[in-house]
Amino acid sequence: MLSLEQEAEHAEIENFERQGEQAYSAMYDAMGSAAAGHYNDAKYFFAQAISHAERAGLNDEARRLRARLDHIIAVFRHQFP
Repeated sequence: MLSLEQEAEHAEIENFERQGEQAYSAMYDAMGSAAAGHYNDAKYFFAQAISHAERAGLNDEARRLRARLDHIIAVFRHQFP
């Protein structure tokens, strides 16, 4: 069972991840520098989620989020050179 603090931290992680996924989706609908802006947003939100997960001691969650961020970076570099 999670403490209230852990539940709040987990909610923050989910919120940042959701925003990161929304930015990633928007990246595909955008052109040129707008795509880069959404990409930067996605990186920021995932970095925040990772940071919160690490502070909360959720190492598996942090690894999962880092892998997702690595995937987003690879996709951007491949599809939006």
